[in-house]
Amino acid sequence: MTCPFIAAEEKPEPVFDIHQHTNYHGREDAHLHAHQQAMGVTRSILLPAGTLQARASTHQGKSNGLAARCGTTETCARLARENPQAYLWGANEVTDLDEAPAQVEAWLKQGACIIGEQKFDVECDSAASQKLYELAAAYRVPILLHFQFQTYNRGYERFHRMLAKYPQTIFIGHAQTFWGNIDRNHEAKVLYPKTPVTPGGLTDRYLADYPNLYADMSAGSGLLALTRDEAHTTAFLQRHQDKILYGSDCADHLGRGPGCQGAQTLATLRRLSPSKAVERKILWDNAQRVFRLG
Repeated sequence: MTCPFIAAEEKPEPVFDIHQHTNYHGREDAHLHAHQQAMGVTRSILLPAGTLQARASTHQGKSNGLAARCGTTETCARLARENPQAYLWGANEVTDLDEAPAQVEAWLKQGACIIGEQKFDVECDSAASQKLYELAAAYRVPILLHFQFQTYNRGYERFHRMLAKYPQTIFIGHAQTFWGNIDRNHEAKVLYPKTPVTPGGLTDRYLADYPNLYADMSAGSGLLALTRDEAHTTAFLQRHQDKILYGSDCADHLGRGPGCQGAQTLATLRRLSPSKAVERKILWDNAQRVFRLG
């Protein structure tokens, strides 16, 4: 299926969504097209799941499809090739499969622009993870990691070691543990904190201290990070304006209204950004730079 692409001149302020999925909770491609167009998104990156595996890192298959029935690299590549102006695509595989690096590399050679979403139950500094970090550096593509306490990419408190060890690798952080740790007083077991934020949490420090770490503002965890303490948010966006990327990670079909988290995140970023220039960086410029598109 080919979707009509809305010309750039019709959307004077383009939006780059770095985090979408095919077959997200069974959503059809036509509904994905409609969702992205309704949000006003110009370009999207389709992040695949790994292959179906029953092993500890996929919780014996319960977390296959990124625990959301998401499509594989094949589905993302196909849709992006059919709609090259609207979509880019990533490559992915279950982290600790012996063949994962070779499989991912094969897709990178075909044009995948990112590794991920890496959402598997491994230590973030595991030997298998590090092979993919090395691969990302070799191909000059980012790798996107879903951090979730005791569930995916464990050991976030040690992640600074990977940032230091692989300075040529561009890491993009995402999800509950990543965003909870904007708060210096974050309790690791609380996945969706709603208390006011004390600046200086791990994520705040990692973004400040490591040039190769970027932040994916997607999903409910990203939206909550924006809304839980709006005074903190504006300062945070100012402080890390060159490191934050808009993503939706939204399974909604409409692209608008109270059920669309992606549209809510867009509106909140526009409302709380400290300036128009910062907003434009987050919604377009930073992604263009990170993915070497302009």
